Amino acid sequence: MENRRVRTGKHFMMGNVACAEGAVAAGCEFAAGYPITPASEIGHTLAKRLLEVGGYFFQTEDEISAICAGIGASWTGKKVFVPTSGPGISLMLENIGFAVGIETPVVLVNIQRGGPTTGAPSMGLQGDMVQPRRGSHGDYEIIALCPSSPQEMFDHTVRAFNLAERYRAPVFVMADAFIGHMREEVTIPEPDELDLTYRRILEKGTDPSTVKVFLDEEVAPMPIFGMGFKTHVTSSCHDEYGNRNLIDPTALDNFIQRLRNKILKHRDEIVQVECDYDNCELALVAYGAVARCAKEAVRVARSKGLNVGYFRVITAWPFPDREVQDLSHKVKKILVLENNSGQYYPYVKAEAAGRAEVEFLPPQILGQVHGLDYVVQKIEEMLR
Repeated sequence: MENRRVRTGKHFMMGNVACAEGAVAAGCEFAAGYPITPASEIGHTLAKRLLEVGGYFFQTEDEISAICAGIGASWTGKKVFVPTSGPGISLMLENIGFAVGIETPVVLVNIQRGGPTTGAPSMGLQGDMVQPRRGSHGDYEIIALCPSSPQEMFDHTVRAFNLAERYRAPVFVMADAFIGHMREEVTIPEPDELDLTYRRILEKGTDPSTVKVFLDEEVAPMPIFGMGFKTHVTSSCHDEYGNRNLIDPTALDNFIQRLRNKILKHRDEIVQVECDYDNCELALVAYGAVARCAKEAVRVARSKGLNVGYFRVITAWPFPDREVQDLSHKVKKILVLENNSGQYYPYVKAEAAGRAEVEFLPPQILGQVHGLDYVVQKIEEMLR
């Protein structure tokens, strides 16, 4: 049954299907979701594929139920996947914060669409980029990856499961309708070539009074319901043993700082970017579907003799601050391209302040990818 998890070979595959196949290959055993455009193909695929490998797909009555079911399944030892789009994430955010606080591995994919509110379901947009970082209340860190192709929908979904298990945290895959519905060649490796890590589960019968299972910056092993380990799982401020403490400011400080530091202290293992800007005057910063436009615009601009490079954001969160700082030391100008009204742009501008001039280039029409001539014209203007 396990061998059927990985459909090794070359496929002509939709991005959403590649995402679902990545989840199955990574060992997903439980997925929950509610049909929503433009992410529904993920659920359709998982409903079939998980049954083939002994897993479960749970179509819930709404997205709140989906994330709650996912959190519960994770605490039974299952690898969990919750696919949706922006409106679904909005409904899940309270419980995503809950998952952060009780250190629960769960992978979420947001195939972004036009918003706010119901918006335009079939329109691709990058309108939810800050949502995973700041959507829930309180101080916390999150991990979010940005695929730019169907191949990366597979690869980044596998990596998202690894990161969720490694850091006991929710991890987002932030695509959009363009990448989700794009069809390209996807190469799926042999099972033994997949880089998979697995959950650290406490041994049955371990004494709960002697083992810290929360708030460990190196990430504590996870107790699993039904495995003989008794622990208190609470959304309230708690200590390393799960005991509530609601009156001590130092306990709250410890709670918040350790949840953040288990990600921030390992940011070099998490953050990925793709760079090609050596000896360039100008660099284009982009992610997801728009990064494809940026890369092609750089190729065309260079053919015209223009001194331009690119910087592709792969890990959106944690924010690649050091990498943007390095970029701003080496180029004079930065042009940020996003299919929104400028969500990631302020973070890049703040990090590059005082070193490089930073401008923002929205698409001609929100919901459409930047036109090649439009981007090249802007490059020419900035390099005059």
